[in-house]
Amino acid sequence: MGEFSGVYGFGANPTWLAFLRAHDRRYCPTMTTLVLLPGMDGTGTLFDPLANSLSNAAALKVVAYPPAAPNGYGALQTFAEAALPADESFILLGESFSGPIAISLAAKHPNRIKGVVLCCTFARNPHPYLAPLSFVAALAPIKQLPLALASAALLGRYATPALRSALGAALAMASGAALRARLQAVLSVDVSADLARVTAPILYLRASEDRLIPKRASSLIKHLRPSVQVREIEGPHCLLQAAPSAAAQAIREFIGVVEPWPAMST
Repeated sequence: MGEFSGVYGFGANPTWLAFLRAHDRRYCPTMTTLVLLPGMDGTGTLFDPLANSLSNAAALKVVAYPPAAPNGYGALQTFAEAALPADESFILLGESFSGPIAISLAAKHPNRIKGVVLCCTFARNPHPYLAPLSFVAALAPIKQLPLALASAALLGRYATPALRSALGAALAMASGAALRARLQAVLSVDVSADLARVTAPILYLRASEDRLIPKRASSLIKHLRPSVQVREIEGPHCLLQAAPSAAAQAIREFIGVVEPWPAMST
């Protein structure tokens, strides 16, 4: 076959590279590791649909946060950092609540994190007008809220019995104190300075019908880092759960762009 050239870097066809990566291990001796940081539930169980759709495109490592401790971003970032692969570089995905953690870790470890996927998330409080109500969040009866309300906000018209059940099970695993602490953390977070220091390529997945995170959150990230690739996918805030195939395709293409390939010949 000779030199397998012309397929590297940003000029490559990412779909073709992802196909080779998934179906012919001769051309990819080591599989890319994709570390998944979960949404506010913190369980990681809601990544199952995405994991099934990604198939052999990457080796997945799911981080789950302590379910009971009322931790904010600082403690959870330390927890996530300790769970990162120690002996390889990898791509980091931060879903919703975990976006700021992914950004800060990418800024801190530029030589270990070679790509960042941000999904339906933010670099600073996406609802700044709610910041003065942080004390209310500390008292909110989150565990008493009906699942139907959470489903409407997170899944919208894309809700199915299976997705509602998975969402309910994930939320049930986290304590009320943990959820309240995470909500308070969102109302005061700002990792804009960290975002400016990230050198790795960034893909932002934006849901077309996100009722929780406004479009201005991704616009701000794009403004702060113009090189960010924004992909809008039809779906609700729980995009990775309701539209896993489309999200997985975007992630496969991103992997094909950021993953360095060795020269190949026969």
